[in-house]
Amino acid sequence: MWLLNLKPIEAASRLLSGLSPDPVDCFESFAPVNIALCKYWGKRDRDLNLPVTDSLSISLGECGSRTRVCWLPDASADEVFINGCQVEADTDFYRRVVCHIDLFRFLVPGYLRVETVNDVPTGAGLASSASGFAALTRAVAGLMGVRLEPQVMSLLARLGSGSACRSIYSGFVRWRKGVRADGMDSYAQPLSAHWPTLRVGLLTLTAEAKKTGSRQGMRRTQETSVLYNSWAEQVGQDMEKLERALAVQDFDGLGQVVEHNAMSMHATMLSSWPPLLYWLPDSVKALQRVWELREEGASVYATMDAGPNIKLLFESQTEPLVRDCFPDLQVIEPFA
Repeated sequence: MWLLNLKPIEAASRLLSGLSPDPVDCFESFAPVNIALCKYWGKRDRDLNLPVTDSLSISLGECGSRTRVCWLPDASADEVFINGCQVEADTDFYRRVVCHIDLFRFLVPGYLRVETVNDVPTGAGLASSASGFAALTRAVAGLMGVRLEPQVMSLLARLGSGSACRSIYSGFVRWRKGVRADGMDSYAQPLSAHWPTLRVGLLTLTAEAKKTGSRQGMRRTQETSVLYNSWAEQVGQDMEKLERALAVQDFDGLGQVVEHNAMSMHATMLSSWPPLLYWLPDSVKALQRVWELREEGASVYATMDAGPNIKLLFESQTEPLVRDCFPDLQVIEPFA
């Protein structure tokens, strides 16, 4: 049995206290995948998932996680299913899901059946945990019959998975790191920027789960990389540049910062010990092809999270060329 972590439970109790639940039998919810354009990598509080820096993301419309939760009468434990397969109770993921449900359980005691379907591979660096825990937060709140403001929903989602706080919203989203020790000022907010011609391409090179999870990777990078402090400083500058680019829809200005931010994060990971490298040979080939396209005059940029898969940024007029170069690319229109 895992140890009870009181800090998230205390935080959730503050956010949910005074509410009058009106439970229903089942509830289903959706949350979009979000792709970080300025990365979240490193925590100032691991229990509360409080980040060292701000971050900025784009949500991927109808690509994400759909979660259905129902009560399990007379059960002695929760049941968790992902894409139709039951998650074993001795796994870390099962523990994380149950711990997140525990944040709400004081409102209405009982055990749940959780069924989640992800549009992207789980644990492969495509932000499935962000959309998954955001959808779980919405679904459990709905099952309990409590109405929550988006900011409260974002705070609660963060307790399950840091970047899940951004998947509460669509479009461009900024996660403010906050400064308070209790984390009550660390939540995501949507930005007003609307960019109909923007496209995000998902290049899935492998659907296999990564060997080193993001939580472990963040901790190793923070504790052992001599480059970590300089990368965290860079994020502040990158955030300002990205918001300026969004304000005037400067695509090349946006793309350059996004790709540089991602490459800097991975360079920081590589300087940890033992070295942390999420890339595959196919990742390098794809990046090299992106750089060749830019040399040929095409405006296309790449970003990568903690995994080998690539995300491409381009605009609608460049889409035919990009599709021709990457036939297996899944193209998302975030503002469709």
